[in-house]
Amino acid sequence: MSIDESAGEIDGRNETQIREITDRRENRGSRRQLLRQMAGVSLGLPLAQWKGFPVLAQAPVQQRAGSERTERTPVPLATTVSPEDDQFLDELERSNFLFFWEQTNPQTGLIKDRCNVRTADTTVAASIASTGFGLTAICIAEKRGFISRQDARLRVITTLEFLWKKLPTHRGFFYHFANMNTGERIWDSEVSSIDTSILLCGILTCRQHFRDRDIIELAHAIFDRVDWTWLSEDITLLPMGWTPEFGFLASKWDYYSELMMIYLLGMGSSSHPLRPEAWLAWKRTTFEYEGLRYIGSFAPLFVHQYSQAWFDFRHMRDKYADYFQNSAIATEVHRRFCVGLNNNFPDYSDDLWGITASDSENGYVVWGGPPATGPIDGTVVPAACGGSLPFLTDATMRVLKNIKTHYPQAWCRYGFVDAFNPLKKWYDNDVVGIDTGITMLMAENVRTSFVWETFMKNPEAQRGMANAGFKSYSPTAA
Repeated sequence: MSIDESAGEIDGRNETQIREITDRRENRGSRRQLLRQMAGVSLGLPLAQWKGFPVLAQAPVQQRAGSERTERTPVPLATTVSPEDDQFLDELERSNFLFFWEQTNPQTGLIKDRCNVRTADTTVAASIASTGFGLTAICIAEKRGFISRQDARLRVITTLEFLWKKLPTHRGFFYHFANMNTGERIWDSEVSSIDTSILLCGILTCRQHFRDRDIIELAHAIFDRVDWTWLSEDITLLPMGWTPEFGFLASKWDYYSELMMIYLLGMGSSSHPLRPEAWLAWKRTTFEYEGLRYIGSFAPLFVHQYSQAWFDFRHMRDKYADYFQNSAIATEVHRRFCVGLNNNFPDYSDDLWGITASDSENGYVVWGGPPATGPIDGTVVPAACGGSLPFLTDATMRVLKNIKTHYPQAWCRYGFVDAFNPLKKWYDNDVVGIDTGITMLMAENVRTSFVWETFMKNPEAQRGMANAGFKSYSPTAA
């Protein structure tokens, strides 16, 4: 059976399948839904009020509200990838890519949100974020020869045509979750500003990589249809989403997080651009941990990774910060935080660390630190290190290779399972598209900078960063 054939003759209208995956997803939730639930407790409150989350073996964290420039703080720098490491990352990327190629309906191009790797997965829930990562994964795979250019081009065109002609939208924005076979909205999901942005990043990467007339025309049409001015009609801060039942969600993109891609894409639009002052509206709170200062928020490590999978902030800064160096510091802080929990969770060490929003033995959890967020229990999330490969290369590579070598149950056909807990001998059954995606994209960026260099050729990306006030500089300058 071919890869395309195995991807699915799945009955998208089978109510039993819909109910099965709906029940599973409702039990776990999505990372952004859980962060929204936490928002009233976590965002912007003094650390002393974090009584709901255990603070374990944690160095003092100081929070400085405001938007002052962060000081450059020395952290271990990314290093050149060795031939051995490159070979490991090549195997990782090949495995990651299989998820995006196989767990897709080849007639729609929509990619599953997640799949069970221990059984024959018959679920039908796709996410537009997973599809955005997958479009970028196809570019990487074609460049590396994992698939032919003809097969890659056909899959991309099929996907873009479905997105343009058939997948439901509102003002150009897409619903978070859809049936992978029909495109129908499922779970009453929201029209999502962040997930649409991830999808657009994948589309723009394809446009620049293939330089194909059909792909270029479809990518332009899909991007230019997005009405960013509707999203910001009455406010400067952008809402997280909208539903036809209730209108705009109350939660806004107001604190440092993966929001950067939303604002930059919006400001880069030529058809419905955001006003440049939108970039100045969201808060950049400064934290300090063991003498390391960085802009952050009360959120897991993935918030430092997602925008930087595509936008290249290296040797760039706006009036506030060098965000690449900022993410390197945040990753080093998270490493120290995890290693510091060793007395509570003896599995954590320099060779095994990393917590970000993920599956757990008890369902989906938004966790991380510092400060300790969520009921940390010794679970390790490979995407925490995978998504930070360019920021802290030696330290993250050591962890990923250690997992592959010493925890074989954490490895599967598609790379790492979403999470595992050595202390409880629990290993996830699932691979999650966005976690597999951030790992694959960052693995390629640390090897060749391919995604950064390809995506940043887009005038929308260049215009967005220019309108946000980014300028090049030398990080080593005094």
